[in-house]
Amino acid sequence: MKRIFLFITFFTITTLFYAQEDTVVKVNIPNEQKYEFTPIIDIEASAVKSQGNTGTCWSFSTSSFIESEIFRNTGKMIDISEMYTVRNTYPEKAWNYVMRQGKIQFSEGGLAHDVINSIKKYGLVPESAYSGLLNNSTMHNHATIIPDLEKVLNAYIKNDKDSDYPNWKVAVDSILDKHLGKTPENFNYEGITYTPMSFLEMTKISTSNYVTLTSFIHQPFYSQFILNIPDNFSNGIFYNIPLNQLVYEVDNALKKGYTLALDCDVSEKTFSQKYGVAVVPKQVEDSTKCLTYIVEENTITPEFRQEEFENYNTTDDHLMHIVGLVKDQNGNEYYKVKNSWGSTGKRIGNGGYIYMSKAFFKLKTISVSVHKNALSDEVKNELKI
Repeated sequence: MKRIFLFITFFTITTLFYAQEDTVVKVNIPNEQKYEFTPIIDIEASAVKSQGNTGTCWSFSTSSFIESEIFRNTGKMIDISEMYTVRNTYPEKAWNYVMRQGKIQFSEGGLAHDVINSIKKYGLVPESAYSGLLNNSTMHNHATIIPDLEKVLNAYIKNDKDSDYPNWKVAVDSILDKHLGKTPENFNYEGITYTPMSFLEMTKISTSNYVTLTSFIHQPFYSQFILNIPDNFSNGIFYNIPLNQLVYEVDNALKKGYTLALDCDVSEKTFSQKYGVAVVPKQVEDSTKCLTYIVEENTITPEFRQEEFENYNTTDDHLMHIVGLVKDQNGNEYYKVKNSWGSTGKRIGNGGYIYMSKAFFKLKTISVSVHKNALSDEVKNELKI
């Protein structure tokens, strides 16, 4: 009869002895290793914020990205207003919804290029000039904004003769002013009076310098296309490159001192703000363990990535900001990703940041936006940038 004896020691291994007749087989199993992270690249970024009860992660993440770009350009860390961009983008979304006769999604969501588009058209303002918070509020709450706007827009689309909103554009502006406040025509910053456009000029941000990269096999590599995802209401252009090349470009950008805006899926249980990690365990049973301990991760192929996108397991449900690179004690690399859910977090020193494994990035990333000078010469030549 086969007998199994388990001896637990206080050394670095656990030993199992299998005894059958006169044969003894000794197997060594490494102890579970809790994550120990060491910085590799850490690029300057502004303080972690909370988007509150809103779906405006696209503005918070890309504004954080722009803040790092301003710092790279000028040496100044300027807290820019997320809500100025939101306030200027909602009417654009409303126009799109009306012109498509209500047959598209109308929500708080958006993408990184919506911030770039807003900056190009409306400029930038600092948080001190426009917070989007009224009546002494300290947290953003947009729970009623979209329903209020939809009421107006749907009445117009349905040609409701009894509607109180004969001019939907005026009504939209009125609703947004009520919830967020009127945007400033000019303001004072550090003793100088600016307009939003002159402030943009001071930051040395040129919107034509930013591109969005992705990797999907349903379109030719090194081509441009409009990615059909719900929040791409403005029909933004994506540059398509091979998956391994996408990872290389992110690493290359970070090494050159550039950060990136990240659009990805965070619906997996293995993405955790509480534990500050995002990984893709190879074994399903490791889905809880992997939040604390290093586990073997899945190998992500372009085909698997595409399948997860087409079956809706990977969606564009959140945007964040890649600001660096770290490694664990085994040399595995993770992107340091700034989130916009506040600074809570179980791991000391990781509050508000997520350490995202490259496997998770490869599987769950929709796109990244970055300055074109951060790209390798190979990709710039292939994409004709």
